Amino acid sequence: MATVADVREIKRRCLELMETAADLYFATVDSTVDNGFPFIRCMFNWRCASRFPSLVPLFRGHGEDLLVYLGANTSSVKVRQLRGNGRAAVYYCQPERFRGLLLQGVVESVDDAAFKKTVWQPGWEMYYPQGPADPDFAVLRLVPVRARGWWEGGPFDITI
Repeated sequence: MATVADVREIKRRCLELMETAADLYFATVDSTVDNGFPFIRCMFNWRCASRFPSLVPLFRGHGEDLLVYLGANTSSVKVRQLRGNGRAAVYYCQPERFRGLLLQGVVESVDDAAFKKTVWQPGWEMYYPQGPADPDFAVLRLVPVRARGWWEGGPFDITI
């Protein structure tokens, strides 16, 4: 069993990886198609400080929490799948450094218009022509319940 100090160190490492991984991989399941096999896709990692510097203050304000925010089209397959089964996972990795992080949890929709404006990035008009108020712009929040992974020399697994 991990001590409080161990859990604190694991969370620190998780946050470091979340802030430096260029992208993340997002997995959902739709039991009504493909025999319930998972769907995995690469998505923007909004916590990546070098890619989304304007969002750094947003995540630093959360302290040690491992919340994950994602953008999606409300009309997308992933959003449809999440309506049927809100359980999902994200995976961050730096294979060249032997680091990986799997966060499993429940995804919820963030409908706050002010929050959508806060996370909005220039250039996203190509995905959502009406800007942050576009009805097809969804913000999703994964609230993790478990963190598993590999950090350079060994595995870790904690319940959050």
